[in-house]
Amino acid sequence: QVQLVESGGGLVQPGGSLRLSCAGSGFTFSRYAMSWVRQTPGKGLEWVSVIDKGGSSTTDTDSVKGRFTISRDNAKNTLYLQMNNLQPEDTAAYYCAKPRGDTNWFDYDYWGQGTQVTVSS
Repeated sequence: QVQLVESGGGLVQPGGSLRLSCAGSGFTFSRYAMSWVRQTPGKGLEWVSVIDKGGSSTTDTDSVKGRFTISRDNAKNTLYLQMNNLQPEDTAAYYCAKPRGDTNWFDYDYWGQGTQVTVSS
C-alpha cells in the first residue's frame, strides 16, 4: 500500500524553524515529483512547494519563498521541508502529496496524514 507519513510538526515561536519529514513507502519514491501542501480553516488548501524526481529543481509558493526549502533523499524515500523564519500565518496542517503520474505534478493520488505546525508566541 502506498503510504506517506509526515512528522516533525510542533509548536514554535515566530522566527523559529522546523524541519518536516515525509516517509514514503509502497511505491517507487524516486519516480515522482513530490509536493508539500498545507491546510488551515481560513485559507483552506494551499500548495506550498514541489520538487522534481531527482531533487534538482524546486518551486515554492510566493508566501514561503526564501524561508522554506524543500528537499528529498531518494535513498531514504523521504521528503523534507525546512521551514525557517516561521510566522503565525504559516500555522497549518502540512501534508506531503504524491502525484498520480509524471505530467501533472499537482494531480495527487495519495496524501499523508498531516503534521500540525503551530507558530505562536
